[in-house]
Amino acid sequence: MTDRVLNIAAYRFVPLDDLGRLRERLFQQAGDGGLKGTVLLAEEGINLCLAGPPDAVASWLEMLRSDPRFAGLAVKQSWSETQPFRRLKVKVKREIIRMNLPAIRPAAGRAPAVDAATLARWIAQGRCDEGRPVRLLDTRNAFEVDAGAFDGAVDWRLSRFSDFPAALAAHRDELAGHTIVGYCTGGIRCEKAALVMQQLGVASVFQLEGGILKYFEETGGRAPGWHGACFVFDGREALAPSLAPA
Repeated sequence: MTDRVLNIAAYRFVPLDDLGRLRERLFQQAGDGGLKGTVLLAEEGINLCLAGPPDAVASWLEMLRSDPRFAGLAVKQSWSETQPFRRLKVKVKREIIRMNLPAIRPAAGRAPAVDAATLARWIAQGRCDEGRPVRLLDTRNAFEVDAGAFDGAVDWRLSRFSDFPAALAAHRDELAGHTIVGYCTGGIRCEKAALVMQQLGVASVFQLEGGILKYFEETGGRAPGWHGACFVFDGREALAPSLAPA
């Protein structure tokens, strides 16, 4: 496995006020290690997808986690035979995932999360632990949903994530009486989406911890209730529940 490429994805909502200096440090360390991919930085936090030699990835993560703001940062891992990214980009942005609602600040408090094992059990029994029927809500773009999704998930055919608040306002009443579990690729979109749902009065809202990729990982590739592949924004295009390129 040492000759394979390690792919990591992670994010954290945490206040950052040294974006320029942080960008330079992360770019330098990643470049020195031969890593490629994208790191986004904003006042609200960090979002990253990187790939490279396992030892170099581990060294870069050690450096990143040495900053108290990123201590213990959880990552999703997968492997590929070749480098799926063409170049390295470390960018400062207005948001690490664009929603155009600056009042939504996940760092100030998260919505409840459900882990993979619990969601798999809820799917099997058709209800949450409080007895309400469960509805899965896909917060990804329509073309991503077309590659694969949870069976029967709500799909509002979003063109971009910033369309989510308007779609929610139009369809909120359809969610009444259910426990809603929002999900996305790695967790970042459903984390913001869950807060918007709470603000608009959806009574029982959860986010899927770590998103689809963590669900694949923690269910050992079985992915109960899932069909198809998970679209990813790199050269692999989509991953099977085994986390191998589809």
